[in-house]
Amino acid sequence: MKKTISLFLAMLFISIAAVPIYAENAQKTEAEYWDVYVPSTDAELDLGVKSAILVEAKTGKVLYEHNAHEPLAPASVTKTMTLLLVAEAVASGQISPSDEVIISEYAASMGGSQVFLKEGEAMSVEELIKCTVIASANDAAVALAEHISGNERSFVSAMNEKAKALGLKGSVFENTTGLDDDVTEHTMCASDIATISRELLKHGIITKYSSVWQDSIRNGEFTLTNTNRLVRYYEGCTGLKTGSTDKAGFCVSASAKKGNTELIAVIMGAETGSARNEAARGLLDFGFSNYALYKCAPHDAGLIKTMGAKVKDAPITAPDTFFAVVNKADLNKVSVSYELPDKICAPLSSGTCVGRVIYKVGDKIIGSSAVILKEDIEKISFINVFFNTLLSSFTE
Repeated sequence: MKKTISLFLAMLFISIAAVPIYAENAQKTEAEYWDVYVPSTDAELDLGVKSAILVEAKTGKVLYEHNAHEPLAPASVTKTMTLLLVAEAVASGQISPSDEVIISEYAASMGGSQVFLKEGEAMSVEELIKCTVIASANDAAVALAEHISGNERSFVSAMNEKAKALGLKGSVFENTTGLDDDVTEHTMCASDIATISRELLKHGIITKYSSVWQDSIRNGEFTLTNTNRLVRYYEGCTGLKTGSTDKAGFCVSASAKKGNTELIAVIMGAETGSARNEAARGLLDFGFSNYALYKCAPHDAGLIKTMGAKVKDAPITAPDTFFAVVNKADLNKVSVSYELPDKICAPLSSGTCVGRVIYKVGDKIIGSSAVILKEDIEKISFINVFFNTLLSSFTE
């Protein structure tokens, strides 16, 4: 009888006084885990260009950089931002790919790369996107800007606002095309271009055309050939945008994918088109030879013991897909472990973070992700405590 009373009082105390228990490490911020392991990024590459950067597209991890934050004339690589705003307008439903655009006199007057749009000509938004992505058509880019914002000036204001929203520090836009004969402050830096390119690659209406070598418009009467020769000659190239003027030299934001690793190589200020392409090729080769993207899918993490709950154990899960860039030689050396408390106390709601998954290469942490409860954990009631305790006393 004394044993029964003791058990009852103990369970009653747990039922009334129990408070949630969390793993101390579950409260750490991601920054406290991140970058303990740093893939080697100290390579010296002789690219022969004014500025360059190589980033992994999923994580944004910088794998190589050279004067990457210096504002420079970007030429038609400007259109990465133009196309990003267009793609976001399509994604939000502001415009539709099937919208018919009537070409203005101003859009038709654009020089440089063009598809020779005529004033009054009608072309769909998607056809204009295709022209801009594949052929870098200045007239098509302006027509899209006018369709979205009414005029190019208003669209350029939106480009500069987007630059602020993305935290870009080296980009100032004066037009949608990158034509630079009559601009004074129109600049981008390689780091900013990489950031914009990462966003652009998320939009299927862009990637649908960015890796296409040739296409056509006007019922096949006008052939479009990609200005990015890497699309044809570099295996896995997915785009993205070239540019060249006397002021800017030759520039490119080149994306390529091998396996689940996608890289973005930005080159600015090359002396020739061939030098630009070779620099981008060399940077991509360097990246794919030395780095890989580690991926861990969402997964169940087993059970965790409870206190003061209706159930003894609660199911937990790691709900997020985890990505990290590692040295290629370390890809198969990543280990997975868990930081969890011994017990948790009810009540707790589904989705509550109770710990972390820790990803390591050897003893170096490459990152972490949350472990959460899969379902609500209800607190045990006084009556349940009483009857459970009473039942256990009779079954002993």
